[in-house]
Amino acid sequence: MSRIALVDDDRNILTSVSMTLEAEGFEVETYNDGQSALDAFNKRLPDMAVLDIKMPRMDGMDLLQRLRQRTSMPVIFLTSKDDEIDEVLGLRMGADDYVKKPFSQRLLVERIRALLRRQEAIATGEVATTEETKIMTRGSLVMDPLRHSVSWKGRDVALTVTEFLLLQALAQRPGFVKSRDQLMDVAYDDQVYVDDRTIDSHIKRLRKKMRTVDDEFSAIETLYGIGYRYNEE
Repeated sequence: MSRIALVDDDRNILTSVSMTLEAEGFEVETYNDGQSALDAFNKRLPDMAVLDIKMPRMDGMDLLQRLRQRTSMPVIFLTSKDDEIDEVLGLRMGADDYVKKPFSQRLLVERIRALLRRQEAIATGEVATTEETKIMTRGSLVMDPLRHSVSWKGRDVALTVTEFLLLQALAQRPGFVKSRDQLMDVAYDDQVYVDDRTIDSHIKRLRKKMRTVDDEFSAIETLYGIGYRYNEE
């Protein structure tokens, strides 16, 4: 049974969403501010966190930043319908996805399941013995899907599940262009719709992480209006 942490200062959301998730077979922990959640996470991490952005004591952005210092567990942000800047910033900071309020609880459940399936597949090797599970070396890049590890020029880079999948999809065929639609298929299940901006935000965050170990990293090329391409050294 997967443990989901739901962090929101709206008690109605905490009550209704936790009831839905529990009915779907999840174990749910609820917190009404970021600091309370962080205190609990320091003792025991959940399998996934669903975070509101605007909260008292510690907001979702601060909580995510602290989480990313120690874990790459999946994180979904809950955002207000007009907070596009928050959505992009959250993805750049390392959130795996976002859902706009007011939201369909069914959609939230499907996004949670999609991210947990990918996390479990990478952690347990249930992605089967295919090219996607083999250790991949592309110039300075080394990726081990079964261990969810990435290194660039011998230095480790911590990626979220979504970032890992996008980098893997691009690096598998250096020089070939992947459209945003193709990358959406890699990162999300068919029943989950995301727009181009979501993929772009993930790529920007991925580049930023790679540049923390090499400020000259330029292997991921943007082809405007087309998509992205990995260029091997």
